[in-house]
Amino acid sequence: MNRIILTFTCLFLFHTFSANAQDGALLYGQNCASCHGANLGGGNAASLVDGIWQFGAEDGYVFRNIKFGIAHLGMPSYEATLSDGEINAIISYIRESENKVGAKKPPIAKEIETLDYKIDVEIFAEGLEVPWAIDFIDENTALITERPGRLRVVQNGKLLDEPVKNTPKVLNEGQGGLLDVAIDPDYDKNGWVYLAYSHVLASEYDGNRPPAMTRIVRGKIENNSWTSEEVLFEASHDSYRTTRHHYGCRIVFDPWGHLFFAIGDRGAGYQAQDFTLPNGKVHRIYKDGSIPADNPFVHEEGAVKSLFSLGNRNIQGMAVHPQTGELWVTEHGPMGGDELNRIEWGKNYGWETITYGKNYNGTVITEETHKPGMEQPNLYWRPSIAVCGLDFYRGDLFSKWKNKLLVGALKYEEVRLLQIEGDKVVHQEVIVKNQGRVRDVSTGPEGAIYVVLNNPGTVIKLTPQ
Repeated sequence: MNRIILTFTCLFLFHTFSANAQDGALLYGQNCASCHGANLGGGNAASLVDGIWQFGAEDGYVFRNIKFGIAHLGMPSYEATLSDGEINAIISYIRESENKVGAKKPPIAKEIETLDYKIDVEIFAEGLEVPWAIDFIDENTALITERPGRLRVVQNGKLLDEPVKNTPKVLNEGQGGLLDVAIDPDYDKNGWVYLAYSHVLASEYDGNRPPAMTRIVRGKIENNSWTSEEVLFEASHDSYRTTRHHYGCRIVFDPWGHLFFAIGDRGAGYQAQDFTLPNGKVHRIYKDGSIPADNPFVHEEGAVKSLFSLGNRNIQGMAVHPQTGELWVTEHGPMGGDELNRIEWGKNYGWETITYGKNYNGTVITEETHKPGMEQPNLYWRPSIAVCGLDFYRGDLFSKWKNKLLVGALKYEEVRLLQIEGDKVVHQEVIVKNQGRVRDVSTGPEGAIYVVLNNPGTVIKLTPQ
């Protein structure tokens, strides 16, 4: 095994025989020790027992890197030489070895050095349970969503103990729960707060697994209680699905009063091409939920009138360019093929007819990467970095980064800084690494950069020294 450590998530691993550390020790010695060291402490490649996993700490990530490798970084594939059970045995041995030496993830760094800045890092909020998104009412007040269904308030630098009361009930299963929060651009005049979450039809369904879909609402917060709720988007109930993944969803506003949100394909990629269904698409509405008369499919019989684009797998990052008003998104690909796309009126972004990725078990989804009438990504990542959270830097503290794109990555635990000229990415740099799984990244009202982390459930604040 090479310099680059093992990585990626596979939720559906099947053992070909029992994975145990004793078998794993022998297999490790035969296949891994020459690079990672006989005692796993490193050599030509990095240590496996120092608590640092550069490309994903979870077992599924580790499994994927051993099996399929990271070719461009010199990590070879062991798909042809090790069975799934043997790979799992090696992972069991690594985990047992980590436990023996007490390997722990290092604490969050207090400072970071980039090409342009030395950065101070402070804890903005901690002790959160799967925080998903952050937005700011003003310089002294932030709202943070926790996926299990809580909306938290940070006021004057302190995380309030009590969540906002009476927020919508969410389906906290799989990837579902309370997702994005967005503050109305005219909040000081109208007080509206917008939420995206997984909505379940439990009361209408007698089965053991009621269907669900992404829903968009807005409301106001008065005396720490959610009030005046209005449903802005609720899909037809016959389009709800019993799957528990690929909900999307981010909410952003453009300068012309539109509200954009995205719904993932809900695990049914073929439906992303069907304009009669809401999933696998970007939607555009007005802030009160009404439909713009110039939406691209508004006159198509049977079409979902809010649709703005088709063929999007699972968008979890959305941002509007501060100067042009253009909508940019990042979407999770399958294994390989994470994409950055500039979303335009009525265009089709290809999923799952074309893709640069493969199924998580290594099988081919399609041989096609191009097709007439379908857009190419502005950038794609192979292997996947698990893109999540997106923002154009809009502040003044990091003046050299003005209007550059901040991209979060769950799997690689990164924030990347992308320089875009026109529709081209001309440079990218990793500015945060190995602090936790990056769920969201946002410019604060004072110009600091806020990064929402999972494992640990923490929000960090970045300011230049």
